[in-house]
Amino acid sequence: MVVHLVDGTYELFRQFYGRRRAAPQDDRPLGAAGGVLHSILQLVETGATHIGVATDHVIESFRNDLWPGYKTGAGVDRALKAQFTPLEEALAAMGVAVWPMVELEADDALAAAARIADEDDRVDQVRIWTPDKDLAQSVRGHRVVQVDRRANEVRDEGGVRAKFGVDPVHIPDLLALVGDSADGYPGIKGIGKVGAARLVTRHGPIEAFPDDALSGESRALALLFKDLATLRAGVDLVEDVDDLRWTGPTPAFATHAERIGDERLLERSLALAGAGGGTP
Repeated sequence: MVVHLVDGTYELFRQFYGRRRAAPQDDRPLGAAGGVLHSILQLVETGATHIGVATDHVIESFRNDLWPGYKTGAGVDRALKAQFTPLEEALAAMGVAVWPMVELEADDALAAAARIADEDDRVDQVRIWTPDKDLAQSVRGHRVVQVDRRANEVRDEGGVRAKFGVDPVHIPDLLALVGDSADGYPGIKGIGKVGAARLVTRHGPIEAFPDDALSGESRALALLFKDLATLRAGVDLVEDVDDLRWTGPTPAFATHAERIGDERLLERSLALAGAGGGTP
């Protein structure tokens, strides 16, 4: 089987701003949530049987306590924010495993689910649907891959190495040195992407850097930023990969489709359930 893990936060942002550009007169308050649901059903149409979706139910996380500049929900469009809970509820009613994260982030949930699926011998491949560079650390050989729909790329371990210059396991070290503007931490002054990749390739993890490569306050900051960049893959989200099997919508989904204002969602999901969904 192939396990599909979807970054629901990214997909909701993508749908929201994509629809605003394409159809600025579209005033449906839950249109982006409906778009995400249709994208999940499209996965089923193309053969997906096991799907999990993670969302940032609350944008803030434990990382805000570690670094005051870490990303928050400030500045997120209110119309976009208002669609998270309806999306999460609709996904669950549609029969999809969904993880609305509060203390941890959606990225942590995806990393944890990827780890659980990777440990199951029945799984042929895990596909993580997100362009987020944090998730590159979860890639393992050809077995756990990252699907970057924005770049139209599927990255295995070699693909991660080609893009970032380091192995997946060292992505947190790389991000600690160069920073991540999307997440709100700056990296180490004077170290760019090429220099960071060179340092990591030469010395390995930041903890193994000699003092002449990184010392003092810079070293302490780098270790803090590495902690921010390291996904918490150890959390147990599901007991078994079979918990991710899509078996069709629940009776409650009709109400959610009506709330979203898209009756095609119900028709499409029922048709797929009647056809047996995807193939293992």
